[in-house]
Amino acid sequence: MKYIIAMIKPHKLEEVREAMGALDIHGMTVTEVRGYGRQRGHTEIYRGAEYEISYVPKLKLEIAVAADKVEPAMEAIRNAATEGKIGDGKIFVLDLEQAVRVRTGETGDEAL
Repeated sequence: MKYIIAMIKPHKLEEVREAMGALDIHGMTVTEVRGYGRQRGHTEIYRGAEYEISYVPKLKLEIAVAADKVEPAMEAIRNAATEGKIGDGKIFVLDLEQAVRVRTGETGDEAL
């Protein structure tokens, strides 16, 4: 099993969710976060004044998948979340040693 963590632009959430559903991946945790990468924030103009925004709003997606679904899931996230611009996000994949469904006690891939 693998644990996918993806940082995406907030308005891309529904596209990513639909892409995951098409792969029969239905569980996802979404957290609103703020951060910066290479773009180091951006500037915005509000009422004629320019403001430096150091931390850009993003969504952090956490998705547990079976090992055989990692590559399709990563590709689906990438295709759904990309605009071809700086700040599109990042995808990280970690090993997931164990999963347990609390209600039934199922473990491993069955718990996902």
